[in-house]
Formats: sequence, C-alpha cells, structure tokens
Amino acid sequence: MPVYSMTGYASAQHSTANTSTETESRNTPHSQLGLEIRSVNSRFLDLSFRLPEELRQYEPALRELVVGRIKRGKVEVRVAIETGTQNSVADPTPRLLQRLNAVQDSIKAWLPDARPLSVADVIRLSVGEQTSTRDWREDILPLAEKTIKELLSAREREGARLATMLLERIGQLRALAAQAGPLVPQLVTQQRQRFLERWKEAMALTDGATLPEAAQDRALTEATAFAIRIDVAEEITRIHSHLDELERLINKGGEIGKRLDFLIQELHREANTMGSKSAALELTHISVDMKVLIEQMREQVQNIE
Repeated sequence: MPVYSMTGYASAQHSTANTSTETESRNTPHSQLGLEIRSVNSRFLDLSFRLPEELRQYEPALRELVVGRIKRGKVEVRVAIETGTQNSVADPTPRLLQRLNAVQDSIKAWLPDARPLSVADVIRLSVGEQTSTRDWREDILPLAEKTIKELLSAREREGARLATMLLERIGQLRALAAQAGPLVPQLVTQQRQRFLERWKEAMALTDGATLPEAAQDRALTEATAFAIRIDVAEEITRIHSHLDELERLINKGGEIGKRLDFLIQELHREANTMGSKSAALELTHISVDMKVLIEQMREQVQNIE
C-alpha cells in the first residue's frame, strides 16, 4: 500500500444548463458547480464544509463520501455555484413575472412607500429562482467523488516523497550507529590502561604496604565499572531495532502515521541516552547528529496519515 500524506489539494468544476433545447439554452443561465477540497495534518479526521444554502441538504452525503476515503487530517470542503448565460442576461419566464407582479402589488397595498422592483432586481430574482429549484444531487456527488480521487492522488504523491526522505534519514542513522559501535570497546580499553598506569604510579609512591596484585585488581574493578557506565551497546541495538521497524512500516504503507510518530519518540529517547552516557567527543557528536536527523523525521512524520 502507498504512504499517504495528510497535506493535499484538489478542485473540479462541472458546467450544466438548466434546459436542453437550443433556443432556451441561449437564454437560460448556465450553472457552473465548483468544488475544492484542501487538507492539512491533524491528529484525527476534522471535517468542515462551506456550502451555499441551496446545497446544505447534500452535506450528509458529502460527509459520508469523505469519511469513506480519508482517515486523518483537517479537511475543508468548499462548494460554490456560479450562474451566467451566453448572453450574460437570463430571460425571466412569464410565470415568474406574473408572480413578481402579484407579490409587488400585495406589498404595495401594505407598504405604499415601498420601492418598486427594478430590472436588475427582476433579473437577479430570475437567476436565483432557476438556481434554487434545481436538483444538484446528480451533479455534486459525482463531482465530489472525482475531487476526492484527485486529492488522494495528490496525497499519495506527497506521501511517496515523504517516504523517500524518511528512508534516506534511516540510512544515515544506520551509518551513524555503525560508527558509534566500535568506539565503546576502544574507550574501555583506553580507560583500563589509564587506570592501570595511575595505580602503578600510585604504587611507586607508597611504602609497599599495598600488594601489587590488590592494586591491579582494584584498577581492573574501576575499569569494569567505567565500562558499564559508558556502555551504549544496548541503546545502539534498540536504535537498529526501531530503524528496522520504521523501514518495515514505510515499505508496508497504509495508515502508519501514529505508529511512526511513536517509534520516532522512542528513537529520540535512545539517541538522547546514548549522548548522556558519552565519554568521548566523537560519541557526543554522533548523538547530536542522530538527534538532528530524528527531529527532521519527526517533522515529516507529522504529515503522514
């Protein structure tokens, strides 16, 4: 399965006329339905809709479509209707003109000072009447399915880019862990030799009250305790284990964002522990470089579904 980003954008338009005859089509408003969906990262699925009043009734159906295809992200669905004609003006029907005239007479009877309807008012009401009586279900649902498909394609492309970046960072972390592994035995050997040299110097200053064998055993004990304190083999092993699981999940794909986020936290904890145990500048640098790469991964994992 592919890796999906939660960031994406898609839009689509659908144009239609309210009549089918050629003569009426020239004088009847053509409606263009525009739908756009944009999404950004979020812990859960957070849906919001911005619909004109004549399309409010379709929100449950749109919500069902989105929920069935998108699992995480802050998703905003916008729908707009633009109405126009080839001649820029719609001819009102005689029935509409009669109704407007009757309504105007009724209002004038109660409000003699009311302003009469203008030509612009009649045209606007004519367009609104034709738009509001249209059934948009057969237009809006297929358009929404098309837009969601394009959004998923955009999220898949972005997810592929994120997956490539994460796999590159995993390779860099493996290389750093491989560099850190041989450093610990070297440090232990150097420290053991240093302890023995110090005890030999101390023995040379004593009157021989302390047996050489006892002094050497004490030096070896101190060296062993030091080795235990600086041993990061366990942390390196767990780092490799987390990297293996990260790589497996990325190659598997699907809804992996939350699991990746948890593994990144664990990976950062191990790198931080390794840095706190560091007894050499080289190991400290490796720990810092690891944490920089892990932080870069964390920022990108936040965008994965």
